[in-house]
Amino acid sequence: MRASITTSTDPVMIQFTSPRGIRISFQKSGRGPALVLVHGGFSDHHTNWEFVEPILRERFTVCALARRNRGTTEATEGHSLLDEAEDVAALIRHIGEPVFLLGHSYGAQCALNAARVVPGAVRKLALYEPPRPSLMSPEAVGTLETLAAAEAWDEFSFTFFRDTIRVPVADLEALRATDLWAPIVADAKATLSDLRALRAFHFDAGGYRALPIPICLQIGSESDHDLYVTDALAAVLPHARLQLLNGQAHEGMTTAPEMYAEAVTTFLLE
Repeated sequence: MRASITTSTDPVMIQFTSPRGIRISFQKSGRGPALVLVHGGFSDHHTNWEFVEPILRERFTVCALARRNRGTTEATEGHSLLDEAEDVAALIRHIGEPVFLLGHSYGAQCALNAARVVPGAVRKLALYEPPRPSLMSPEAVGTLETLAAAEAWDEFSFTFFRDTIRVPVADLEALRATDLWAPIVADAKATLSDLRALRAFHFDAGGYRALPIPICLQIGSESDHDLYVTDALAAVLPHARLQLLNGQAHEGMTTAPEMYAEAVTTFLLE
């Protein structure tokens, strides 16, 4: 059964089974052309888009995928990044018409690779800071695996943000004191699977050169470009543009949702 994209609704969860037999869930809301959102790590279909989704659903039918181990989507271990890209492609096929596709962080890698699976079903693609597989040093990986083995998920989360994506400690301490921190920690165990899948993934920017769709490569002005494959993709993709999010780092949809929604909408609907 295909998902209707014409009726205006408040967020509702929908579930289906992919051709590979994977149970997939997504949150659907809004009215307009279909926009598939693919969340990153330390978040899910709700928390990644919590502040920007109410704005986007005014112009789009938003279909926010819950990746593996989130929502009621299949809980699996040892899956690959390409397995999750196939899940994204399955959702696009389930919707049954061409969609706009947006991915954040690890979810941007999934979205990029899904676009290779179903290029004719993606109208435009927006990628917010897809990470390099070599994002973490072997030492950092060892530290995180030790913390995970001890189920020290709070320290696991803090250590990743501090040492890997280099968030200033003062900013992290401030985040830790807000209501936003608990969902981050709650997702840490699922994120461990993301990090393992990312490290095992072989990224070759040139392999995406033939993508025939317009692509927006988003990056924050305050982000460390070396952590992401944005510049590598910009150098080879013939239909790509770079979109700098002024004053933002890795979480622009949370820290500046109105600015982010405007940037996304302008690219998708121009």
